[in-house]
Formats: sequence, C-alpha cells, structure tokens
Amino acid sequence: MLFIRSFMILFLCCMTIRINLCFSSNPSSLRTLSVDGHFSFDEVHHAAKDFGNRFQLLPLAVLYPKSVSDIATTIRHIWQMGPNSELTVAARGHSHSLQGQAQAHQGVVINMESLQGPKMHVYTGNNPYVDASGGELWIDILRECLEYGLAPKSWTDYLHLTVGGTLSNAGVSGQAFRHGPQISNVHQMEVVTGKGEVLNCSEKQNSDLFHSVLGGLGQFGIITRARISLEPAPDMVKWIRVLYSDFTTFATDQERLIGAESTFDYIEGFVIINRTSLLNNWRSSFDPQDPVQASQFQSDGRTLYCLELAKYFNRDRADALNEEVGNLLSQLRYITSTLFQTEVPYIEFLDRVHVSEVKLRSKGLWEVPHPWLNLLIPKSKINEFADEVFGNILTDTSNGPVLIYPVNKSKWDNRTSAVIPEANIFYLVAFLTSAVPSSTGTDGLEHILTQNKRILEFCEIARLGMKQYLPHYTTHEEWKAHFGPRWEVFSQRKSTYDPLAILAPGQRIFQKAISFS
Repeated sequence: MLFIRSFMILFLCCMTIRINLCFSSNPSSLRTLSVDGHFSFDEVHHAAKDFGNRFQLLPLAVLYPKSVSDIATTIRHIWQMGPNSELTVAARGHSHSLQGQAQAHQGVVINMESLQGPKMHVYTGNNPYVDASGGELWIDILRECLEYGLAPKSWTDYLHLTVGGTLSNAGVSGQAFRHGPQISNVHQMEVVTGKGEVLNCSEKQNSDLFHSVLGGLGQFGIITRARISLEPAPDMVKWIRVLYSDFTTFATDQERLIGAESTFDYIEGFVIINRTSLLNNWRSSFDPQDPVQASQFQSDGRTLYCLELAKYFNRDRADALNEEVGNLLSQLRYITSTLFQTEVPYIEFLDRVHVSEVKLRSKGLWEVPHPWLNLLIPKSKINEFADEVFGNILTDTSNGPVLIYPVNKSKWDNRTSAVIPEANIFYLVAFLTSAVPSSTGTDGLEHILTQNKRILEFCEIARLGMKQYLPHYTTHEEWKAHFGPRWEVFSQRKSTYDPLAILAPGQRIFQKAISFS
C-alpha cells in the first residue's frame, strides 16, 4: 500500500509538471513563429468583447496577420503541437458576433481586418465577380464595385461586417427571396483548414470543403479570400413603407410578392407593438402619399405590421418605374393612409443601418448588451407563431426592431452547412433587442433573456419545426438536435478538416480533446 501511495504521488507530481510545462510553453512557442505580421500578448482585452456584449473570454494572444501565410503558419504550429496543447484559434472580423463565437479562451484570436494580400479585384466581363479578402468589409466591397457600375446581389442589413464572417453564417437580408443568402452567391474561396493547409475550393475543386465552409460557423476553415458574384448596380432606390393591422393579410401579401415574377427588389417586414406617434417619426425621411389622410391615422396602441419595400432603378427610367410600382402596390391590402415613400441613392439605401449606428454611438447606446434572437419559422406555422409571440409573449418593441419576412428555400443550396427548416417558404424572425445596462425593468438584460427563453420554449412545445439562425446552444445534445439528420455529415466534416477541434471554440459545438499521454 505504501508503494502504491508513493507511486500515485509521484505520478500526479509528474502530471502537474507536464501540464504546467505544456501550458507555459504555449506563449513562448508562439513568440518564436516567423510571421509577416505580429502577435500581441499584452493588448488582448478587446478580443474578449463582441457586439453581444455578454461574453468575455480572454485570449492568450492576438495575431495581426499581414498574409495568409501568417494564419496558416499559426494554425499549422498549433496542429503540430497535437492534443498536448490547449490552444485553439478563432477568426475575428468586425466583432459583430453575439455569444462569444469569435472568442478563444486562452487561445489565439486572429484579427482578420489586419489581413493584407492581393488588392480587391473586380472582373467586369461576362458573369462579373469581385475577388476580396475574407477580412474585407462589405461596405468597402460595395464602394469598390460601384466604381465599375456593379454590386453584389445579396446583402445583410448591416454592411460593416467582414466577408468571412457573413459567409460563415449565411448572410440574409431583403434580397434573399430572389438571390438567396450571400452563401448562394460565391464562386470560390481560399480557406485555411484546422491543419494549417491553404486550399482553394469551389463547386469543382475541393467541393466538399467549399460547401462545408459556407454556413459552417467557422468550424472547418478560415475564409481568407472569396470570389463573389456581381450584377449591374442601379443608381437609385424607391423606398416604400406601408402598415397593416392584420398579420394574416400582412404575411399573405409578402408571400405573394416573393412568388411573383415581377416584384420588388427588396422585401422585409417588421412588427410594431405599443408604439405611438409612429408616422410622425417617419416623416423626416418618408413622404406620405396623402398627407391629410396620414395625419388622421391613429395607431391607438395596436400591434401593427410594417412592410418595407424597395425597387431599384436608373434615373432615366423614373417614369416607367413609378407606373410599375403603382401596379405592384395596387395588388396589396395595406392601410391606404399609411403609404410612405422616398427616393435615395443605392448606396444610401444599402448602408441605412449605419446611420442608426452613428446616432446610437453618439448617445452611448451602441456598446450595450444585445441579446438578439434569430429564428427561421416554416410558412405553415407562422400564424401560430405570431398569435402567441406577438399576441402574448412580446409586449413592446421599443427595445429594438423585430424583423419578419419570408424567403424561398429554392434559393438555398442544401449542400452547404447552413441549417434551415423543411419548408419551401420559411420566415426569418429577428428580435434585435438592446438591453439597458443595470436596468431591472422590461428593457433590462434579464427580462429580455427571459422573454427569449419563453419564445424558444413555445416553439419547442408547439413543434413548429423552427431552426435558429446565428445559432447558440450550450450542450452537445442541443447542437445535434439543431443539425438533426445532418449532424453526421457535419461531424464527419469536422473530423476531416479540423480533427483536433482547433477552430472556432466560441461556438461550443466541439471541444478540443486534451491528451497528456
């Protein structure tokens, strides 16, 4: 017994020494790497924050890469350290993630906006495209492409996000019903896998990796370059808003529009609960069709549904456009006194959310907790969802917009890693709330999180067939349920491209296996 006790003490001491040596050698081993950019080991606190402002996971180091080789060298080094190292890697774009997805506790965060490489290239021939870095912001891609009279086809509502960030999720906005999400508009990519390999991939080359990475939540590789499909860009946008008091009418009109051959170029809806003086707030930007009628409209605290529409045009087609828009609007059943419209340059329309960001930043209301909840709901269940959520659970929308609009499943590629409902048409419902710090009221973080939980519990109990967009789960079983029958493929792809689970630890899907043998 004495011998066994002595052996166990000696064994545990050796284990402690090996663990300490392993952990303490991580920073020093990174310091010896030859990279064109540089590592920061001291100024790392900013990489433990994101837009969600709820999770703070401090990394060991931040890499500021100047080249793709820097990223590959770093990941390859960690891969070669094997399971004896705890190090993981997260790619951080414009830090707009919500639940710490771009963070790496005691790992390496790669600042993708530092990535330098070949200059953005716009090809203007048949089937035009732009080649851009994975760390490039969509707003900068838009500006560059507009110089050639071109623009990407599909967008997110907010353009100050990186290419790699949105392509790792899906990239959805009001154009998705026509062009699909951003991941449906990519020709090829350059990717650094979890083994540190730099691979080009497309439909024809490394096609499994190509489809894995698109919507893959960063699990299979870091997107360092992408070739994005373009189309001719318009000069102007006719921007329209109308109101409905009945949800079924509102939803039916949206579904009619996204199925029509001749329709608007952008279609989104949002919900308004317990908001007063609504029309007066819009008049700074939008003109009412009939000012007298509009002034007499009273919301009376009703739940209203706003349909937001846009038609793109060039200035020389303004007269024909007005006739076309008039014909489209005549088919809709909105409250006639609430037709508001304006005309703005194309870039101003696409970058509209940034205007709100500037205002919120000036008031100190941007860097607050954002407990957002994004859901995909099958068309067949949307009325049931609306009755419960907008009728009982949600009592106010003053803490942030609630978006709701349908998209066509046919515009999504089921070979990608993105998870969507089993329905030909499904709705994106986005609760984009902001929490007031230190508040214990209805605008406080705990109240909003409780509200989100009630919504999720209802979806589960009612068996709506809901899927989360920008998903966040805390257990392995929840992730398996999220992917459903696609889990085996997703898991196999992880084993192929990132077998040590080095990449994107903040998603909490896979955990790096640590071995001390």
